[in-house]
Amino acid sequence: MAAQKADDFQPHPVKDQLPGVDFCMTSSPPWPEAILLGFQHFLVMLGTTVFIPTVLVPIMGGGDVEKAEVIDTVLFVAGINTLLQTWFGTRIPVVMGASYSFIIPALSIAHSRRFSVFIDPHQRFRETMKAIQGALILASFLQMILGFLGFVRIFGRYLSPLSSVPLVTLTGLGFFVLGFPLLANCVEVGLPALVILLLLSQYACTMKLKIPIFVRFAVLFTVAIVWVYAVILTAAGAYDHRSPRTQTSCRTDRSGLVRAAPWVRVPYPFQWGRPDFNAGYTLAIMAAAFVAMIESIGVFIAASRYGSATPPPPSVLSRGIGWQGISTLLNGIFGSLTGSTASVENAGLLGLTRVGSRRVIQISAGFMFFFSVLGKFGAILASIPLPIVAALYCVLYAYVVSAGLGLLQFCNLNSFRSKFIIGFSLFMGLSVPQYFHDYILTAGHGPLHTHQIWFNNIVQVIFSSAATVAIIVALFLDLTMGRGHSSTRRDSGRHWWGKFRKFDTDTRSEEFYSLPYNLNRHFPSV
Repeated sequence: MAAQKADDFQPHPVKDQLPGVDFCMTSSPPWPEAILLGFQHFLVMLGTTVFIPTVLVPIMGGGDVEKAEVIDTVLFVAGINTLLQTWFGTRIPVVMGASYSFIIPALSIAHSRRFSVFIDPHQRFRETMKAIQGALILASFLQMILGFLGFVRIFGRYLSPLSSVPLVTLTGLGFFVLGFPLLANCVEVGLPALVILLLLSQYACTMKLKIPIFVRFAVLFTVAIVWVYAVILTAAGAYDHRSPRTQTSCRTDRSGLVRAAPWVRVPYPFQWGRPDFNAGYTLAIMAAAFVAMIESIGVFIAASRYGSATPPPPSVLSRGIGWQGISTLLNGIFGSLTGSTASVENAGLLGLTRVGSRRVIQISAGFMFFFSVLGKFGAILASIPLPIVAALYCVLYAYVVSAGLGLLQFCNLNSFRSKFIIGFSLFMGLSVPQYFHDYILTAGHGPLHTHQIWFNNIVQVIFSSAATVAIIVALFLDLTMGRGHSSTRRDSGRHWWGKFRKFDTDTRSEEFYSLPYNLNRHFPSV
């Protein structure tokens, strides 16, 4: 009894690999279950896939037809990029979807005076798209250079658990505006979705079932139940006399995608025409590519944790960013309007389902191909009201936040140095982007308003990203504060991650991150 009481006061042991995961990166559930889980991942990534074209395409001059074609293209390229990343990149189970960081430069390009001369909106859409394509193609080389030439590997070796906490935490928390604020646009649909998802994912786990179907497929059940409820409200005329904003958010028949989408269409390279290249546009898009790279590193760390893998070695992170550059290149070639990044919400879904299987993510890529080619079927799913998607984000982003906070176990939280670095970087990571967002809403432009629009966009893009600001602050403080003190290395948790700094130091790195088909013999990781 005395020994048991003594154990009650022992701290929880530090774990290199997250316990409690049902299927890790290298294992897979049975095929029927894996297919359903893959479809669930596809359903989750649809929110971002639909939201970004819905914002950008009308401003560029496009209508419902162009919006449907862009969504199909984003889905198709996301399927390719997800397979490339899980086969040859980091091999971490991440979905490579559309990135929000490209919205600011894309909006700037769309509002450029050079496109106002086109009276025909369809022609203006094509010309704007070609300019974005050219910028994406050139910006992709930044990620490829930083990744394949090993610059990200150098960055990764300076990364510690202490500086990774703000990076991963704000990779999820930085998207809080897409949670309840978006849900509240139609609270009678979004709030029931949030409550049902919480009940199924967090409370139904007490039910003794052979397969925890309510927990593992909580997203599918939630979307199905609330979507049917939203259809009934729409058919009953609940929104007939409501404001246009409410009708857009709540109705299930307002997207116009089902009518505009073709039955069968295969996206192809340069479908909008020959890309245009402009130095100013390219520099702004490069800033977005840099932010997408930083946020992807945060997702890689979180997803590896929920895949019950060891921390990814710096060489693996560098390899993944190089392949992300190829993904952005494909985005530019196909014309998907935005670059690629590792999906935050899908990383959260790994934690919710406790299935971190690589095969499940690859199956989800198959659904991306299927629904991008058969446009009508994909458009039906894409018409899910956004407040339902926002309800999912409230839970899924929270899992990524908790993955970042979980890294605190490697750090000395009794150190005032650690306390300051964590607190200050988290605070600045939220405060600085909020200042930039508020400024542009009130003044119509960012705090930096020079005659060089491309320079204004670079500053706005970088400092509007919570994760980017946080890692800049955290890494600088971690490398400069108390540098000569003997306890600094242990306080930052570097001694825990030291054995993963090189690929071959720990045998588990080869188990989780080695390339398929014995390609490590020809492309060794260091």
